[in-house]
Amino acid sequence: MDAYNVVVVGSGPNGLAAAVTLARAGLGVLVLEAETEAGGGARTQALPGSDTGLLHDTCSAVHPMALASPFFREFDLAARGVELVEPEVQFAHPLDHGEAGLAYRDAARTAAGLGVDSDAWLGLVGRLSEHPDAVVSAGLGDRRSIPGEMLSSVAGFVATARFGLGVLEQGTPLWGRRFRGEVAPALLTGVAAHAIAPLPTLSAAGTALMLATLAHSHGWPLPRGGSGAITAALVADLLAHGGELRTGVRVASTADLPSARAYVFDTTPRAAADILGARLPGTAERALRRFRYGNAAAKVDFVLSGPVPWANDGVSRAGTVHLGGSRPQLVEAERAVAAGRHAEHPVTLVSDPALLDPGREIGGLRPLWTYAHVPAGSTVDPTEAVTTQIERFAPGFRDVVVSAHPTTASRMSEHDANYVGGDIAAGSVTMWQMFARPTPYPDPWATGAPGAYLCSASTPPGPGVHGLGGYFAARQVLQREFGTRTMPSLAPERG
Repeated sequence: MDAYNVVVVGSGPNGLAAAVTLARAGLGVLVLEAETEAGGGARTQALPGSDTGLLHDTCSAVHPMALASPFFREFDLAARGVELVEPEVQFAHPLDHGEAGLAYRDAARTAAGLGVDSDAWLGLVGRLSEHPDAVVSAGLGDRRSIPGEMLSSVAGFVATARFGLGVLEQGTPLWGRRFRGEVAPALLTGVAAHAIAPLPTLSAAGTALMLATLAHSHGWPLPRGGSGAITAALVADLLAHGGELRTGVRVASTADLPSARAYVFDTTPRAAADILGARLPGTAERALRRFRYGNAAAKVDFVLSGPVPWANDGVSRAGTVHLGGSRPQLVEAERAVAAGRHAEHPVTLVSDPALLDPGREIGGLRPLWTYAHVPAGSTVDPTEAVTTQIERFAPGFRDVVVSAHPTTASRMSEHDANYVGGDIAAGSVTMWQMFARPTPYPDPWATGAPGAYLCSASTPPGPGVHGLGGYFAARQVLQREFGTRTMPSLAPERG
């Protein structure tokens, strides 16, 4: 007799989403986590060696997909006590001469600050934000079927087609035809750079248009108390439905797994192949091992004595700031990384959680979350490059830095094994690999071994704290292994 119905390996947002779904279906679920704390990239912890008491987000800090994801919308984080705090400026992009693009929830207010490109922004991102469900359906779908919103109505079909055309425009050399100024293209390209890929590309354009649409529709919020609040809500629900979580358990082979009817791996495809070993047919193993990792992020957690002194006041009201300058400068930086070189002025992301969550400040000190794009496996300390890039747009930044705590790309996998070489997207974000992720087979969650499934960000719909990789994998497990076609409710129990 199996000790459990399902064992989930890894407790990132996708692993926990799979576990919660399966436990709510009445199955006996065990989650095994190698680290001492659940959450993967959605953890909030004290820095090792720091005695400030400040808590820093381990990887993800800002969560537009936590509001947009169908999984989290049904799970209802707010009803579980997770407060997602929305900034006035969803994201900002400063330029060298003092101007800045400011993305507000209101598309018209955003466009009003873009000068000659006001109508261009409204015609592209503004139009998409009028039908955000179509964009979410296309951007966060399973990559193996037609987006549901496209088939739901004429309006849904038109909006999905508009999203596709926008991707074709902004993912090719045509991307310069729409804009005439400097601020609007930089604002959109800063979002595209989340893909950590050469620009322009179709995959980066899809990333840009979906995330920019979410800024105008759902917002880019931060969880009060840090990303760990999302993990805590998932763990609490798992335990409430009879699931178990064991931390500090590293799974290297099937010998480390208890008996179960099915296994779900919140790991990279190659890690799953290592664990499953001889259980995998040769063709399936080769397909998993062909999975390509992408370029990387190197992180710097700063301790500051005050807020970042941004030169542009609007930037000081943003929850997320993209640094890199103009569109040509962003292109140059990302192409350098793609070629295996460190950019002189790397694309850098910044978030000051105390701006929205004053409780994150202790004794006049506050955390600052940053990362820079670097080549995969880089061993270069990013502190000076990130500091210089922030100082470029916030003169006097060095004066408020109390301490800096870097994590090189080569060490990112020490706190999350899925970040191979610093690849926080858990796989190269190319158009081919977004649709053939992790393999080109019809079922992207099946490993090829009987009863074994993948659910990590290496599966559709890809990176981001949305839980959908886990939810989609759980759906396959329920149907194929347990004959259950009705998905359980994820809503909180009332009363």
